[in-house]
Amino acid sequence: MVSPQKAAWDTVEAGLTSLLRALAVVLPSLALLQVLANARDYRQPVVAVLVWLAVLGAGTWLVPRSRAGRLTTGETAAAVAIAVAAVAAIGAVHRAHSDPGNVNLAVLGTVWLLALVVMSHSARVWIPVALLVFAVDGVLVFRGQGLNALSVSKLGAAGYIIAAILIAFAALRPTLDTHVTMAVRQAALASRAAAERAAAAAIRQERRGRLAVLEEEGLPLLRGIADGTLDPADPGVREQCARHAAVLRNALSDAAPGGEVLAALQPTLRAAGARGLPVTVQFIGEPGMPPPPVTRAVMATVDAVLGALPPHQAALTVVAAGDDVELYLTFDEGLRSAPDLTRFGRDVPAAARWHASLSVTETGGGFLEVSWRKDGAA
Repeated sequence: MVSPQKAAWDTVEAGLTSLLRALAVVLPSLALLQVLANARDYRQPVVAVLVWLAVLGAGTWLVPRSRAGRLTTGETAAAVAIAVAAVAAIGAVHRAHSDPGNVNLAVLGTVWLLALVVMSHSARVWIPVALLVFAVDGVLVFRGQGLNALSVSKLGAAGYIIAAILIAFAALRPTLDTHVTMAVRQAALASRAAAERAAAAAIRQERRGRLAVLEEEGLPLLRGIADGTLDPADPGVREQCARHAAVLRNALSDAAPGGEVLAALQPTLRAAGARGLPVTVQFIGEPGMPPPPVTRAVMATVDAVLGALPPHQAALTVVAAGDDVELYLTFDEGLRSAPDLTRFGRDVPAAARWHASLSVTETGGGFLEVSWRKDGAA
């Protein structure tokens, strides 16, 4: 089951993968173009071209694996080895007396490999890896040009490239995690608020409908009794009065319909309340009384979820629209363990179209959804 947190992170991971894929193509391509445009700066330009083509090929292999999760130990070792080998090879074939800006492209073209390591491992792994690449580049720069202001500036530029990009990626994941958590929480709150507004509107609409029926049928009945055209002792008149009185009580009170379902759930709700888990209940529409297999499945499912929750306030809503009945149990705390809901619907007839699912978030909270059809439950 995919939680909202997981779905949001999948979207973020897809964006990060697109960014890394772009870096894996753009940075080595820039270095390759630099080799082609300044071939005289290299002792063996063909070697430099092959190095960057190999780095581009490594991107097609490693970037998709980072999308599936963290790089494995072997894939991480391969990424580090490719980065070190590329920097070493480019530094070895690069002429010492050339354009001062060309050496640092060896680091720039491979830094995306180090970014993959950053996204897959902690600082205890990627910091030594970054220092290793920096050291290899430094040895080649000092060997070719000696220790002077130019070589120090080249090494400083390489260090700046490595530090700036890797620190940015290291800070990116926790920042995105915070934003994803906040976005999921805000969406959950907005969804709950919308559901509550919709439920309140539906209840008001239903009550208005009942009052309209009373106005059309109940008031003429009262007028008939008042003017003597109807006998209040007549059984039919008394039956109509009792029916309209019940409708009026339901329309004007806070209690919702669905007494049969509520009665079936009362033992479970009382037991939950005794454990410090009170449940507020509201009904929208007339769910009727489900047949015994559906009733048992509903009670067992709700009881299993309530039994896995810690003490806090929960809410249960039953919505009946035509022949479809839906039950929602929403909660704000995490489950101690996720119950297996599939076993509760085994005895329910297929015609009832029984469905039960549990949705939870990584930050806690979630909801149980149960649905069935009244016309196929018999």
